[in-house]
Amino acid sequence: MRTALINGRVLTDDGLKEGLTVVIDGETIVEVSTSRVDAERTHDLEGRILAPGFIDCQVNGGGGVLFNDEPTVEGVRRIAQAHRRFGTTGMLPTLISDDAMVMRKAVDAVAQAFAQHVPGVLGIHLEGPFLATSKKGIHNSAKFRVPDTADIELLSGEVKTLLTIAPEEVSPRVINELSGRGVIVAAGHTNATYEQTRAALDAGMRGFTHLYNAMSPLQGRAPGAVGAALDDDASWCGIIADGHHVHAAALRIALRAKPRGKIFLVTDAMPPVGSDDPTFRLNGETISCRDGLCTNETGTLAGSALDMAAAVRNAVATLCVDLAEALRMASQYPAAFIGLERTHGRIAEGFVADLVVLDDGFVTDTWCAGHHERAV
Repeated sequence: MRTALINGRVLTDDGLKEGLTVVIDGETIVEVSTSRVDAERTHDLEGRILAPGFIDCQVNGGGGVLFNDEPTVEGVRRIAQAHRRFGTTGMLPTLISDDAMVMRKAVDAVAQAFAQHVPGVLGIHLEGPFLATSKKGIHNSAKFRVPDTADIELLSGEVKTLLTIAPEEVSPRVINELSGRGVIVAAGHTNATYEQTRAALDAGMRGFTHLYNAMSPLQGRAPGAVGAALDDDASWCGIIADGHHVHAAALRIALRAKPRGKIFLVTDAMPPVGSDDPTFRLNGETISCRDGLCTNETGTLAGSALDMAAAVRNAVATLCVDLAEALRMASQYPAAFIGLERTHGRIAEGFVADLVVLDDGFVTDTWCAGHHERAV
C-alpha cells in the first residue's frame, strides 16, 4: 500500500527542503516529488523534519540487554527495538571481546535475525578480541588473542561484519585476507605506531573505531593511530559525541582534517539506553551510568548511555555542524562506511524506507523497512 508523507522538511542532498512528498510502498521509497501524488494513505508530518533512519555501527546493548550476555535472536530484537525509539532503524549489534564460542553464538544470532527479517539488523560488529592489552579500556584482556584460521572462516560468512582490531596485533597479510573476503576492518583499542597503522590501511583496513578513545595519540614526532586516521583521506572514523569520551575541540579538529563524509556518529551504547535501570554487569563488574557517563568503580569508561538522536543534537550544539550535516553523520555516512550507500542512508527513489521524524531534535516517528512506529 502506497503511503505519502507530506508537509515535512525533508533531508535531501542539498539540505532540508519543504514542499516535497515522499511516497513509500512496502519496504521501499518509490517516489520523491514536488507534485501531488496518488497514494492510498497520507501521513501529515505537520512541518516536522523527515530524515533517513539513523544507522549505528556500534551498539553493545539497549533495553536492559547486553549483547555479550544475550547473543540470541531475541537479544538482538530487544536491543534494536530499544534503539528504534531514538531513530536508529539500522544497527550492528556489537560484541565486546569474548571467547570464540560466544563469538560464534553472536554471529549465528545475527545471521538468524537477518534471515528472520528482525527490524533494523544490518550486520554485526565484533570489537575484538584481537586488541592491544595496553589500550584495553573496559575490555577483558584475558580474552585477547591473535586470529587463527577458524576465526577467519567465522568472520567470512554471509553476515555483514565489522571487525575492530589492533594493527600491531594483526598482520597486514591477515587484514588483507579479511578485507578480501568482505570483512570491514577498523582499528581500535590499539597502541600502534603511525607506520603500523599506515600498513594496515594499505592492506585494506577501512576505518577507525571510536576515534581518539583507546588509541595511540597524535604527537609531534609520533603521529600514532590518531595521526594516521586524520592523515588518511580514504578511511572513515566513528566518533562518540556524548561530551564524555572526547573533548568537543578534538572532534572539531577531526572534522576539519578529514574529507566531508568520512566522520560518522556512533553511540557505543550499553544496556541502560531505553531502560530504567542505570546499572549492568560487564566482565564481573558493576557498571553505573550517571548523567550519561558509564563507568566501573575505578572510573574507567564502559561504553555510553548515548542514543543516536542525542548524538545528533550534541553534534549540532558542540561540533559546529548544521542540522542537515549532523543528520547525514547519523545516516548517509555510516551507510557508506559499511557499503550500503546504494540502499540506505538517503531519502531517494529505490532506497529502503528507513525514515525518522524529528521535532526539535527529538524523535516522534520511525519507519523501519516501511513499517511505521510512534516513538512518543
